[in-house]
Amino acid sequence: MANKGNKFIKGAAVLAGAGIMIKVLGAVFRIPLTDWIGATGMSYYGVAYSIYGALVVLATAGIPVAISRLVSESIAVKQYKNAHKTFRVATVLLFAVGLISFAICFFGGNWIAELFGNKDAGPAVRAISPALLFVPVFSAFRGYFNGRQNMNPTAISEITEQLVRCGVGLYLAYSLYKTSLIKAAAGASFGASAGSIAGLLIIFLIYLMNKKSINHKIEVHDQAVESSKKIAKKIVIIAIPIIIGCEIMPIMTLIDTSIIMRVLQSTGWSLAESNYLYGLLSGFCNALIAFPQIFTQAVAVSLVPAISAHFKLKEMDKVNDTIALGYRTTMIMAFPCAFGIFVLAEPILKLLYFAQPQGCHDAAPTLMIMAISVIFLAVMQTSTSVLQSIGKQMIPVRNLAIGCVGKVVITYVLVGIPALNIKGAALGTMFAYFIAMVLNGLSVKKYTGIKYDMKLTYGRPAAAAIVMAGCAFGIYKGLFALLNTGAHSAVGISGLCTVIAILAAMVIYAVLIFAVKAITVDELETMPGGTKMAKIARNMKNYISRRTMILTPAKDSSI
Repeated sequence: MANKGNKFIKGAAVLAGAGIMIKVLGAVFRIPLTDWIGATGMSYYGVAYSIYGALVVLATAGIPVAISRLVSESIAVKQYKNAHKTFRVATVLLFAVGLISFAICFFGGNWIAELFGNKDAGPAVRAISPALLFVPVFSAFRGYFNGRQNMNPTAISEITEQLVRCGVGLYLAYSLYKTSLIKAAAGASFGASAGSIAGLLIIFLIYLMNKKSINHKIEVHDQAVESSKKIAKKIVIIAIPIIIGCEIMPIMTLIDTSIIMRVLQSTGWSLAESNYLYGLLSGFCNALIAFPQIFTQAVAVSLVPAISAHFKLKEMDKVNDTIALGYRTTMIMAFPCAFGIFVLAEPILKLLYFAQPQGCHDAAPTLMIMAISVIFLAVMQTSTSVLQSIGKQMIPVRNLAIGCVGKVVITYVLVGIPALNIKGAALGTMFAYFIAMVLNGLSVKKYTGIKYDMKLTYGRPAAAAIVMAGCAFGIYKGLFALLNTGAHSAVGISGLCTVIAILAAMVIYAVLIFAVKAITVDELETMPGGTKMAKIARNMKNYISRRTMILTPAKDSSI
């Protein structure tokens, strides 16, 4: 179990590291973009990305997960030729999906934008459509490498994609925003198209570099191979439930967009005010809440091939060990993100969107609600991957659908309350994740019989995160009171205090997570770069032990 467990953790760590870089780049992209085009321009951009998100799920969810699972299962029994054929068949399927998605957005962009009550978003929708042609093929390569439990090509290609997306998007947005917010939003959206082309080229080059090794394993191992028709059928059977499940939330987001805009206007908000409020959610809050998903999604993606391989060989003890490790790893990451964002909601927003202090103030209560939903989403994502790995991919679909039905109702009712307005949508989302999390957990228990230490998995990380959050809040408030003398900009002082509070919180949590024994030093060594971190942790532990011995009076041996 050690090697497989290590491989899973390393894979998750690689994807998480790439995810951090991607989100940093995303922040670098969104911050100036939001400052340039404001909440109104972001509403055009947000509509385009909501539609893009709903369609791109077809390419980045179901079929790549199916590839990862089937490739992992084939490799587990040394059927390398069959694994490679699965990749080829899936690539053809994904290209077809991409072509259809591109045509829908490119030729129907204006109509789609009007359908969702924001006709000025049409150019942005068309500008993002080429990405839908290239992302699917891109995702086929990712699924193949993930199935081989090699997450490096995915990480490298994703970083490349984001670099190009940000560079091209910002250049076009800056060139156009003084001319037209509509054109600027379209330029920003086109960055995704440029990035998808770059990412595909990079991962294809990596594939060519690994082609010799891939062919060698095919030549020296079992040549058993299934027909293309049978493979395609397997992919579809696995992928369709996953696609449906992954489509539910983007579709609900699109419905949200329509509901929010219409309900706000029906309760007395003007079109401009409705666009502003929706921009707070889509432009300010959603970007921040996406950050914790870097870690949780990395774990979820790495879990599928790891569990599938053990499940294929009927190694149930290893399946349960991997699931338990997956849950624990997820919570160690999710709790500090959720509580940290909750207590520092407004300071973090002002740090990122310093040019719009009023927007940050208005968005903070919504962000605090969404921060709590991070915990529910994290557990839901992990349990969804577990169920997908063991062939129960339809169950998470059902559970999320149940949650989303409630979300639509809650959003419709609560957004219509003037005092709540956009916060009602955040509460609806939190409810959906909570319901799906509970139902998924019951299903995982039913089909795997998993038993794990609840205190170790949830209690210890939560305790460490709560203490960390309290310290972070206290540090921020104390520093701000000390430094805010009126001699300098309050926004600048707030930003400095926020950075210090966050850095201090990271150190505090790192110490606490070992103090409460939520993770061991030996487990830390399994991560990339973990050897050095483990050495530091051991030195810290030894130092604390020595200080404790010095400060604690020795017991009288005669007693």
